Amino acid sequence: MKLSLKTIKPRNPFVVASLRRSAGAHRPGSRRQQAERTLRRELRQLDDRHHRPSP
Repeated sequence: MKLSLKTIKPRNPFVVASLRRSAGAHRPGSRRQQAERTLRRELRQLDDRHHRPSP
């Protein structure tokens, strides 16, 4: 009698490596997005000043 076992799906080797280190955790309110929002706000303020009629 021959014994046959079902083969399991091979594991992804990158998962183990990513779990051992902190694999690019996303922080809420990332600095890059915050800097972009600040820049847009400042540019909008400058644009508003430029288009206002002088008294």
